[in-house]
Amino acid sequence: MSIFRTIAMFIYLFGYMIVHYGVLRRAERALAAGDTQLVEELVNKHIPHWSRGILKVTGVSLSVEGLENIPKDTPCVFVGNHRSYYDIPLLLASLDKPHGILAKEELEKIPLLNRWMKLLGCVFVKRDDLRASVRALNDATAIVESGKSFVIFPEGTRYKGEEGGAGEFKAGAFRIAVKTGAPVVPVAITGARALFENNGNLCHPGSVHIKVLPPIRTAGMSKAEQKQLPDAVRQAILAQLEIRTWRKPPHGKLPLRTRYRPQRPPAPQTAPVHPQGTLGQLVGL
Repeated sequence: MSIFRTIAMFIYLFGYMIVHYGVLRRAERALAAGDTQLVEELVNKHIPHWSRGILKVTGVSLSVEGLENIPKDTPCVFVGNHRSYYDIPLLLASLDKPHGILAKEELEKIPLLNRWMKLLGCVFVKRDDLRASVRALNDATAIVESGKSFVIFPEGTRYKGEEGGAGEFKAGAFRIAVKTGAPVVPVAITGARALFENNGNLCHPGSVHIKVLPPIRTAGMSKAEQKQLPDAVRQAILAQLEIRTWRKPPHGKLPLRTRYRPQRPPAPQTAPVHPQGTLGQLVGL
């Protein structure tokens, strides 16, 4: 069954873009003409619809909490843990609206998808090229400075360890927020790897939970706070992942299309993230 779901996913993924090729061309012409309002209108309509379709075709149940934590009147930098290829459509389908993403350069080579991603404001990065990485971070910074929010996965690659963990959060990506003074909004994604990578890269139905945590103010941060920012955000996300995964369901597996809601464990021994709190409040400085 998984192989049929995988085939259906790829048919839908590219089929949607082929059927709506006229919309893509319309958006590209609008961009060339400077009509950014029309571009945003088309992107905000079609990209979430396309993303939700991928989840529906592959049997993914998605629950989202904390959308009220997204700043309403200022751009922000969303920072998420990265477990799966699914993370991109999951965030495109679940946040307040689709935002540009710092993505690996391989995605720029995929026909049609690369053109939609450019309309969205994605920035492609060559991870093993330091100069190219710096240019990509500068491009992303310029996007936030223009008033648009942005998404980064600071691990730089998918974390392949056990559910509830995360790799090192690299400091470079956080410079986007620090340079612009934009708040950092941590996003915890639980369950995504079970949809694809844990099944031999075949699509499998399952449940994903996304929690948007309160924003962390970066404007006016001290050098010490800036240095601690990556690990502080990582710890905030890990605390949420622990809440979601601390107790496994019977037999270690979820029934298909069933949402598992574990009981809340004792509060973790870390300081909470306060709405619009400074890093000093977060780490107890």
